[in-house]
Amino acid sequence: MGEEVTRWTVNVDSRTDIDLRTYLAQRGMKKGDLSKFIEDAVKWRLFDLTVNEARSAFAGTDPAELDALIDEAVAAARSN
Repeated sequence: MGEEVTRWTVNVDSRTDIDLRTYLAQRGMKKGDLSKFIEDAVKWRLFDLTVNEARSAFAGTDPAELDALIDEAVAAARSN
Protein backbone atom coordinates (compact mmCIF):
# COMPACT_ATOMS: atom_id res chain seq x y z
CA MET A 1 0.00 0.00 0.00
CA GLY A 2 1.00 3.61 -0.44
CA GLU A 3 1.99 6.00 2.31
CA GLU A 4 -1.56 7.18 2.93
CA VAL A 5 -4.33 4.73 3.67
CA THR A 6 -8.04 5.38 3.24
CA ARG A 7 -10.57 3.26 5.08
CA TRP A 8 -13.42 1.91 2.96
CA THR A 9 -16.69 0.47 4.08
CA VAL A 10 -17.96 -1.94 1.45
CA ASN A 11 -20.85 -4.35 1.21
CA VAL A 12 -20.47 -7.67 -0.56
CA ASP A 13 -22.62 -10.74 -0.89
CA SER A 14 -22.07 -13.09 2.05
CA ARG A 15 -21.12 -15.94 -0.32
CA THR A 16 -18.40 -13.76 -1.87
CA ASP A 17 -17.12 -12.91 1.61
CA ILE A 18 -16.96 -16.57 2.62
CA ASP A 19 -15.34 -17.62 -0.65
CA LEU A 20 -12.64 -14.95 -0.41
CA ARG A 21 -11.89 -15.51 3.27
CA THR A 22 -11.73 -19.27 2.65
CA TYR A 23 -9.35 -18.76 -0.26
CA LEU A 24 -7.07 -16.51 1.80
CA ALA A 25 -7.23 -18.78 4.87
CA GLN A 26 -6.18 -21.78 2.78
CA ARG A 27 -3.11 -19.82 1.79
CA GLY A 28 -2.12 -18.78 5.31
CA MET A 29 -3.93 -15.44 5.48
CA LYS A 30 -2.17 -12.79 7.53
CA LYS A 31 -3.45 -9.51 8.90
CA GLY A 32 -3.93 -7.08 6.03
CA ASP A 33 -4.20 -9.73 3.30
CA LEU A 34 -7.89 -9.01 2.72
CA SER A 35 -7.17 -5.32 2.16
CA LYS A 36 -4.23 -6.10 -0.13
CA PHE A 37 -6.34 -8.56 -2.13
CA ILE A 38 -9.09 -5.97 -2.61
CA GLU A 39 -6.61 -3.23 -3.55
CA ASP A 40 -4.93 -5.52 -6.11
CA ALA A 41 -8.33 -6.53 -7.53
CA VAL A 42 -9.37 -2.88 -7.93
CA LYS A 43 -6.07 -2.00 -9.64
CA TRP A 44 -6.41 -4.93 -12.07
CA ARG A 45 -10.04 -4.01 -12.82
CA LEU A 46 -9.12 -0.39 -13.51
CA PHE A 47 -6.30 -1.54 -15.79
CA ASP A 48 -8.68 -3.90 -17.62
CA LEU A 49 -11.26 -1.16 -18.12
CA THR A 50 -8.60 1.26 -19.40
CA VAL A 51 -7.20 -1.30 -21.87
CA ASN A 52 -10.70 -2.10 -23.15
CA GLU A 53 -11.45 1.61 -23.61
CA ALA A 54 -8.22 2.04 -25.57
CA ARG A 55 -9.02 -0.97 -27.72
CA SER A 56 -12.48 0.42 -28.46
CA ALA A 57 -11.07 3.82 -29.31
CA PHE A 58 -8.69 2.33 -31.89
CA ALA A 59 -10.99 -0.45 -33.18
CA GLY A 60 -11.61 1.24 -36.52
CA THR A 61 -8.05 2.42 -37.06
CA ASP A 62 -6.15 1.11 -40.06
CA PRO A 63 -3.44 -1.33 -38.87
CA ALA A 64 -0.68 0.55 -40.71
CA GLU A 65 -1.79 3.83 -39.14
CA LEU A 66 -1.89 2.18 -35.73
CA ASP A 67 1.64 0.81 -36.20
CA ALA A 68 2.83 4.31 -37.12
CA LEU A 69 1.20 5.77 -33.99
CA ILE A 70 2.82 3.11 -31.83
CA ASP A 71 6.24 3.66 -33.43
CA GLU A 72 5.88 7.40 -32.85
CA ALA A 73 4.93 6.92 -29.19
CA VAL A 74 7.83 4.49 -28.60
CA ALA A 75 10.30 6.90 -30.23
CA ALA A 76 9.01 9.78 -28.10
CA ALA A 77 9.28 7.69 -24.92
CA ARG A 78 12.83 6.60 -25.74
CA SER A 79 13.95 10.18 -26.43
CA ASN A 80 12.99 11.30 -22.91
